[in-house]
Amino acid sequence: MDSKTKKILGFSLTGLVALVFLMSGIMKLMGGENAAEMAKGAGGDSNLLILGIIELFIVALWFIPRTSVVAALLSIAYMGGAIAVHFTQGQSVLVPVIIQIIIWITAVIRFPELSIRLFNKATTN
Repeated sequence: MDSKTKKILGFSLTGLVALVFLMSGIMKLMGGENAAEMAKGAGGDSNLLILGIIELFIVALWFIPRTSVVAALLSIAYMGGAIAVHFTQGQSVLVPVIIQIIIWITAVIRFPELSIRLFNKATTN
């Protein structure tokens, strides 16, 4: 895959991940029926505000070039927590796992140093 294609794919996937976190964060901050349903699995209404703020913070970090690696790590950790909560609550883990996979693919494409460290091989730009 050439450099231009990698760059376009990386930023497209970044936009997708950011959109998922943005929509979820806004929904948690705005409240409503869906937020009440999420509150059951997240530990109550008080946690939704904190989780919404964290999600919006992660979105901001994705678009600042110097902090996008941190955003990837926080996103991976956050979705790991979401998978654990879904699992312990007896809910389907399919959606959080798919989002987690997309985050990993995005991180590997956007940050070639991850490919080098994870797969022990050099990448071509």
